[in-house]
Amino acid sequence: MPEKAGEPEKPGEPEEAAEPEEAAEPEEAVAAGKGPAGKGRATRRRGAELESAILDAAWEVLLAHGYGGFTYEAIAARAGTSRPVLYRRWAKREDMLLATLVRHLRRIEIPDTGSLRGDVLAFLREVNEDRAATAALMLVQLADYFRDTGTNFVQLRAALSPPAPGPGEVLVARAVARGELPDVPRAARVLDLPLELMRHDLLMELGALPDERIVEIVDVVWLPLLGVTGERAG
Repeated sequence: MPEKAGEPEKPGEPEEAAEPEEAAEPEEAVAAGKGPAGKGRATRRRGAELESAILDAAWEVLLAHGYGGFTYEAIAARAGTSRPVLYRRWAKREDMLLATLVRHLRRIEIPDTGSLRGDVLAFLREVNEDRAATAALMLVQLADYFRDTGTNFVQLRAALSPPAPGPGEVLVARAVARGELPDVPRAARVLDLPLELMRHDLLMELGALPDERIVEIVDVVWLPLLGVTGERAG
């Protein structure tokens, strides 16, 4: 029977052999190796290799079944391991979810093309390519997570990333340093606008945006709002 969210490990559940204090995770036998050297022998996983396999399996479970099906039992079965191995790493289901998202939702670096327009277009195109496939996940598969934890997208993003200047802040600071923009105060809402519009459209479309939509966000909305027009756009 699937366990409830955050269910503690049951006393009668089989345990693996206890590991020495500084030793790596006990090896786990998995599918028999292929090729001459591994023929008929089981390969073994431990440490970082085992954790990577678990988080990959957790991602597959999340995509297939959402947070409602994101259980220790389902993930252990898909990873070919045991529930105690998962509990030792992540005492709560929410902790395992955050580790899974950190592994699979990479931080998108902001390209430096030499101009504000070039930078923001390149960044939004990268977001479009990388995040389009996960827009439905964030909206649908995580709905149960937000309900169960009483949190929201903003809090989830904060939990996944260390405090750092936002993309808009970085883009504008570069433009100021190049002399493309004057060094004046700007509201955080203005700085965040291109990425917020991008997120909104990805969630509404549940798929990648046409490139003309990205160009429109930059040329029709954001750059004029910053006072950049015509030949100054670069």
